Amino acid sequence: MTSMLSHTIRSLPASSAWTARLFARSLSCSPQVQAAAAQPKTKKTLAKSGVKNVVVVEGVRIPFLQSGTSYADLMPHDLARAALQGLLTRTSVPRDVVDYIVYGTVIQEVKTSNVAREAALGAGFSDKTPAHTVTMACISSNQAMTTGVGMIAAGQCDVVVAGGVELMSDVPIRHSRKMRKTMLTLNRAKTLGQKLALVAKIRPDYFAPELPAVAEFSTSETMGHSADRLAAAFGISRLEQDEYALRSHSLAKKAQEGGLLLDVVPFKVPGKDTVTKDNGIRPSSLEQMGKLKPAFVKPYGTVTAANSSFLTDGASAILLMSEEKALEMGYKPKAYLRDFVYVSQDPKDQLLLGPTYATPKVLEKAGLTMADIDVFEFHEAFAGQILANLKAMDSDWFAQNYMGRKSKVGAPPLEKFNTWGGSLSLGHPFGATGCRLVITAAHRLRKEGGQYGLVAACAAGGQGHAMIVELYPQ
Repeated sequence: MTSMLSHTIRSLPASSAWTARLFARSLSCSPQVQAAAAQPKTKKTLAKSGVKNVVVVEGVRIPFLQSGTSYADLMPHDLARAALQGLLTRTSVPRDVVDYIVYGTVIQEVKTSNVAREAALGAGFSDKTPAHTVTMACISSNQAMTTGVGMIAAGQCDVVVAGGVELMSDVPIRHSRKMRKTMLTLNRAKTLGQKLALVAKIRPDYFAPELPAVAEFSTSETMGHSADRLAAAFGISRLEQDEYALRSHSLAKKAQEGGLLLDVVPFKVPGKDTVTKDNGIRPSSLEQMGKLKPAFVKPYGTVTAANSSFLTDGASAILLMSEEKALEMGYKPKAYLRDFVYVSQDPKDQLLLGPTYATPKVLEKAGLTMADIDVFEFHEAFAGQILANLKAMDSDWFAQNYMGRKSKVGAPPLEKFNTWGGSLSLGHPFGATGCRLVITAAHRLRKEGGQYGLVAACAAGGQGHAMIVELYPQ
């Protein structure tokens, strides 16, 4: 891909001044200033004749924490249960009113493979309420939400709770395949002689564990390695990536201190103190960030621990209803969930370009343009990944040669883009991030005076998702 994109690299800005200029611009534009400057809009609603309106009543998440910290001794269903209980507390929705529960997760705990069901029972939902778990890498809770949207739009349900959870502090470590096969055979052996014969076949290498890796099965390449190559292909420097990561942490810190992260609910960790805020928000300096060594492509790579999202524990939950049901129950919804798309592309050279492919498709489906969007919330897996998407979206050559489009869709303006921080700073529990993006978009639209938000994310396997969020009328 590097050679094929050489034309793109020559035609797109690659100097750090580009990022620095937008970085300063976005930091100087506070939410209060944005809200004051934004005038009430009179754009059309995206309601469709004959299609039920699906609304977001509320969305919450327990604090996202760096793995190995306060959640380290828990299990995934503990985190999901806490998010569900937080949603119940905030909304007071009767448990037996919920028709269905869908949760997303990536690395499953084998004891609770259907974590949606276990968490729902633990949170006190009726045992008559069905629940299932979905997985689609980093867009797992996006899939959970759109599954709920489909159920409501089809008239099968009126009230659905969707969410996601990930616990990177405790991931499955397996015996080697040879050892697993021997142990299973040993379990079926009937005589002592058969058992001893099997034990005698065990060799030292059988005891080597199979450790989990955040890598593509089809390519055996880690996402970090792909992000490094993607940054190189688009001519994105180490300094640009560090500047963007610093922007994310600085904006997240400002949002946290300003009380803007309204979706966070406290979680009393058993045997420990109550956790009230994300602990991965750590603004540094370009000088300190510049001292870190490459994390994946050594020694000349540009992706480091400082400009990558960190391994995160966390869970989210969101309450979806048909508009009629929400109003009947006396709720004031936050937003409509409108058109959405899923995309797939080359899992090797374009692994993390999901937003580039999904954004123009969802805009066309909704009959909107980039200029109509007031708030952008994109998942930040790596600074290099997000900057590569912005450059790809702003390239006619890429649109024509890779996407089959006549022209580019254009890059989102940074003053509208992830202005309360993103996954680089807030954290990225794989299965839970999508719900955070959606509820943040809804809160930002209310705060900043806009009407349409666009949520987009990349995912392992070379997939992506985008959705239009429309503010509910005040």
